[in-house]
Amino acid sequence: MKLVRSIAACSLWLTLASCQTTQHSALERVRQAGVLRWGGDVQGGEPYVFEDPDHPGQLVGFEVELADAVARELGVRAEFVQNDWSNLVPSLERGSFDVAMNGLEVTPARAATVLMTRPYFIFSAQLVARRDDASVTNLESLHGHRVGTLASSFSYDLLMQHDVEVVSYDGTEEPYSDLEGHRVDGVLLDDIIAARYGLVHDDLHLVQDVQDGYYSVACRQADGDLCVAIDAALARIAASGEARRIFARWNIDSSREERLVSWTDDDTRTMLLARSTATFTLHHAWLFVQGAGITIFVSALAMCLAVAFGLLLALSRMYGPKPLAFAATSYVELFRGTPVLLQLYVLYYGVMPTVRAALQWDGGTEYDAMVAAIVGLGINYAAYEAEIYRTGIQAIPPGQMEAATVLGMSRMLALRRIIVPQAVRIALPGVTNDFIALLKDSSLVSVITVVELTKRMQITAVDVHSWLVPGLLCAGLYMAMSYPLSLVSKRLEERLARNP
Repeated sequence: MKLVRSIAACSLWLTLASCQTTQHSALERVRQAGVLRWGGDVQGGEPYVFEDPDHPGQLVGFEVELADAVARELGVRAEFVQNDWSNLVPSLERGSFDVAMNGLEVTPARAATVLMTRPYFIFSAQLVARRDDASVTNLESLHGHRVGTLASSFSYDLLMQHDVEVVSYDGTEEPYSDLEGHRVDGVLLDDIIAARYGLVHDDLHLVQDVQDGYYSVACRQADGDLCVAIDAALARIAASGEARRIFARWNIDSSREERLVSWTDDDTRTMLLARSTATFTLHHAWLFVQGAGITIFVSALAMCLAVAFGLLLALSRMYGPKPLAFAATSYVELFRGTPVLLQLYVLYYGVMPTVRAALQWDGGTEYDAMVAAIVGLGINYAAYEAEIYRTGIQAIPPGQMEAATVLGMSRMLALRRIIVPQAVRIALPGVTNDFIALLKDSSLVSVITVVELTKRMQITAVDVHSWLVPGLLCAGLYMAMSYPLSLVSKRLEERLARNP
């Protein structure tokens, strides 16, 4: 009986403690922890948040200083949490950090998903073009042309309101590289980004300031008191002049920032008024189907390249002269030992512009990303296919080659008529499995602006401010594409087992 009472008392105590914990507000939680954890992405670079070149491992930037100032106003210290910029809001909602603050622009989709404070910086979306392209005079002059910007950004939303082909990027330097390389005809991004990554190029120039936007601190919907406290802290920092002193140190101060001092709650309400009411529709579903079509197209062509080139590598490695065998072996080890993501970057941003310049060829740049995706995945998987074919060739008894030689066949003829057909048959199940893997790895080509299935899912999830339905549909389409290949692979393995 005493044991039962003890258990009941412990249960009651735990329940009361749990209730007390849940009653703690977000602001109290932060103050009790003594730290305000803010999420950002170091990849965004200068002047937001980046590693000090003179002190590796130490973060600097105007947002680092602002976060420290806000934390000081709350009576705590600031702690940075690294997170991919495009997933800052989902990570915030998941509880990975207390607030998100990293050039996070106020957009209708974000305003409908999380709480956003008064702005801590006012920027201008700037259109940049090539100096030698006199046809670009404003955003309207780019009707039907390719314009680059960051995915899920304020500028992305602006471009979607115009009749242009929007090319989205994950990094800030890549759009301007593509603009120089004639892959896009304009870039629309925040003035801070344009000044540091675009206008430093002599052959690029500022066309116009399109529209003002706002950087704001994002909080979870349930953390209203924390949002109010940070809002008040930002007001005090602006009123004291500390905010503009920070901006001046980083050479980003302008007359626009004067509005921060007189900013009111009504201004905040007006800023947040345009909320997104987008929901998942059949139109989004059709875009997913188109994304799946691009995934299949890229994967199929890349696999054809991988199969043909892989067989050539395997034969060169096993039967070629020593220099050729050494080159084939080196190729296989190099492409298996380095990430395919790195290879795509080097091919698209390094190799292809160099080749174009050497050939003095300016045409067809809009297809560069698709070509780089197919070639990049193809030459990467060729290294793996080479090993599968080599294993298949080694599984064939050596006596067959000897018998062919006795019959007067040359080595090439024996390979073509006897060895390779059997090796391909043995390798087929493994090749089919690799095709399934390549189908999923094709999602990596989004880093070079190809909008395949996974990228379409990310864009739609931000648009409808929900990851559940887009994520499930994306997963379903991948299953629909890969499951038939799994069945084919299984059938091939069973057939090979019955007829060794």
